[in-house]
Amino acid sequence: MGVEGIGARALRKEDKRFITGKGKYTDDMVLPRMTYAAFVRTPHAHAKVTNIDASAALDMPGVEAVLTGHELVADGIGNLICGWMIHSKDGSPMNMGAWRALESETVRFAGQAVAVVIADTQAQARDAADQVVVDYEELPVVVSTTDALAGGAPQLHPEAPGNLIYDWDIGDEAATNAALSSAAHITRLEIDNNRLVPNPMEPRAALADYDAAEEHYTLYTTSQNPHVARLVLSAFYNVAPEHKLRVIAPDVGGGFGSKIFIYPEEIVALWASKRVGRPVKWVSDRTEAFLTDAHGRDHKTVAELATDANGKITGFRVQTVANLGAYMSLFSSSVPTYLYATLLSGQYDIPAIHANVKAVYTNTTPVDAYRGAGRPEATFVVERIMETAARELGLSPAEFRRRNFIRSFPHQTPVIMCYDAGDYDSSLDAALKAIDYDGFPVRKAEAASRGKLRGMGLSCYIEACGIAPSAAVGSLGAGVGLWESAEVRVNPVGTIEVLTGSHSHGQGHETTFAQLVSERFGVDTNAVAIVHGDTDKVQFGMGTYGSRSGAVGMSAIVKALDKVEAKAKKIAAHLMEASEADIQIEGGELKVAGTDKKLTFTEVALAAYTAHNLPEGMEPGLKEGAFYDPTNFTFPAGTYACEVEVDPDTGKTRIVKFVAADDFGKIINPMIVEGQVHGGLTQGIGQALLENAVYDEAGQLLAASYMDYAMPRADDVPSYELYTTETACPGNPLGMKGCGEAGAIGSPPAVINAITDAIQNNNLAMPATAERVWRASRGVMAQAAE
Repeated sequence: MGVEGIGARALRKEDKRFITGKGKYTDDMVLPRMTYAAFVRTPHAHAKVTNIDASAALDMPGVEAVLTGHELVADGIGNLICGWMIHSKDGSPMNMGAWRALESETVRFAGQAVAVVIADTQAQARDAADQVVVDYEELPVVVSTTDALAGGAPQLHPEAPGNLIYDWDIGDEAATNAALSSAAHITRLEIDNNRLVPNPMEPRAALADYDAAEEHYTLYTTSQNPHVARLVLSAFYNVAPEHKLRVIAPDVGGGFGSKIFIYPEEIVALWASKRVGRPVKWVSDRTEAFLTDAHGRDHKTVAELATDANGKITGFRVQTVANLGAYMSLFSSSVPTYLYATLLSGQYDIPAIHANVKAVYTNTTPVDAYRGAGRPEATFVVERIMETAARELGLSPAEFRRRNFIRSFPHQTPVIMCYDAGDYDSSLDAALKAIDYDGFPVRKAEAASRGKLRGMGLSCYIEACGIAPSAAVGSLGAGVGLWESAEVRVNPVGTIEVLTGSHSHGQGHETTFAQLVSERFGVDTNAVAIVHGDTDKVQFGMGTYGSRSGAVGMSAIVKALDKVEAKAKKIAAHLMEASEADIQIEGGELKVAGTDKKLTFTEVALAAYTAHNLPEGMEPGLKEGAFYDPTNFTFPAGTYACEVEVDPDTGKTRIVKFVAADDFGKIINPMIVEGQVHGGLTQGIGQALLENAVYDEAGQLLAASYMDYAMPRADDVPSYELYTTETACPGNPLGMKGCGEAGAIGSPPAVINAITDAIQNNNLAMPATAERVWRASRGVMAQAAE
């Protein structure tokens, strides 16, 4: 690859093994005497388990064991937990219902595991699982977010009366009420944020191996944060002592948040491996993934925006009910609270905000973080009501936003966040120019001459990434710190290994992290190896989610590189009999400024390890580590502009043009950033137009396969036009903000705003399917006919 530093469009190093089929995923791992697990899952959304008869299964060929929740409890395996404590507004802690890895008493969503079969082959395990007879006593079911809080609704957990998990609020209620009572205009909007199913290319998988001689466990798993998995499995689930548990996350084929969490299957695989004395592998099929992977979104919101006579926002009130499904997952409690309501100020200077969030249990798959995690939900509320308010006030949506932008930084919002830097006008200007905003009326008229409806929609998003600092999130209820670690090992021949607590599952860390080292020392990126995903190799790390790998993970690497550089300069100065202050690193060499004296980086590295001539008192070697705990969140922001054409005869929506203008701070590799934005935009457009996890009244997931759950295809999305502006983040050494979630955050409101503009009907929920758009557009065509 050569020396390719910050800003280079370097090709991804890791792609060679991926595109040649040489990647190593959990399902590729094969261990001697390995067995396979198949789970027995309930077909009922709510029922008592009255009996489990495994006799027929145990008689089948190859079956090693059939295990149930009774054995699990007897062996002291703990319940699954939620790791972020939320308190209701009255000060009471959230109501967390018990969730066992294998349920032996009451099942609460279709697909929940009640037993596991361990057999010599996958086919044998699955065949035997079909022969396990489970008797159920069915119970009443509630799936609707609204119905869950209604009087007389079926109760899921005795710990949560009325199915209420918490009743939480943030902001100044009195000031917000006053702003609404004195407003010149109030815009009110009811908003549904549809439930989504994450669909990474690689389904979840686990391979567990218990070594009886060493009393040691190894778990290969599809995890975004293997160290956190090890911590939770040992400290809370009592599966294994932490020092006796190794967690390896090899190549992982996508996560999008759904692989942050510890699921029942990983717990059971580890426990079962000790039980049967052999390695146990489980690989999810796609239907299991639909039923059991943590879902995303699922909010119902009523929002009210107050404006004065000059079109300035004076107050914003938001009431949200969040459906968390049948159980609380690892970070689920934080998503509708501190990851959502704290972003309700958007890019706007709003003096008073109050949000109330009620979280509820229903007989559906648990809900947790999915790409953006709370930020897409907040942006959808803010940007839908901003567009609606502009229309009601008779203002250009662009002008209304510009009139209310924050322009002075740092800016303290009424909902905790303190924005450190930004230039929202620049992103808006770039998007408006690229989409030819002023020329839209001409294109709208031309479309009308062909019987089509054209619409333009904007979305000015902001998100919070690199969740931090640890002391702050700890005070808000987080169960872990959110720092990151790094270690830089320079080998005697000058090659470099970077051990990072961040984990790559498609983001290109092996390339961008190597570029950072190449920029610093002028070495070939091929001489840099990035090591991650193994708790026995990396000391400890917090993993990858929330666009934290750059702003937090790379900042830890920078701190370690600083230490390596300082030591290398001391060695070079000593060897060349020069002042340390005169040593410069350039082109892979350490030079004495103003002279022709120089040493290669390799020569300095070798000197560090031969230790024949080091400064007095210096230890041999060239290896340094660092931990980095951010001082603040980072705040990527941008403007998205979407132009659509709707066929009123069919309701089919075609995205004519989509422009994304983002401010990600410093960008390491523009090509990789563009790929991240493309993926995020496609996921957001999928939510806006196609995707919806629908349950029937009995709690059956009606969209449990690709036959029923409409994922976006190539012809559903346009060729995107991407632009970037840059305001450096002052809170980390690289000035980075994060890019991994932006596309999924900003795109849904831009698409829906464009469609509602086209059909002149604001009553349109996601996904805006052809049928929904056709029905909503009937009013426009009827008026045109008159």
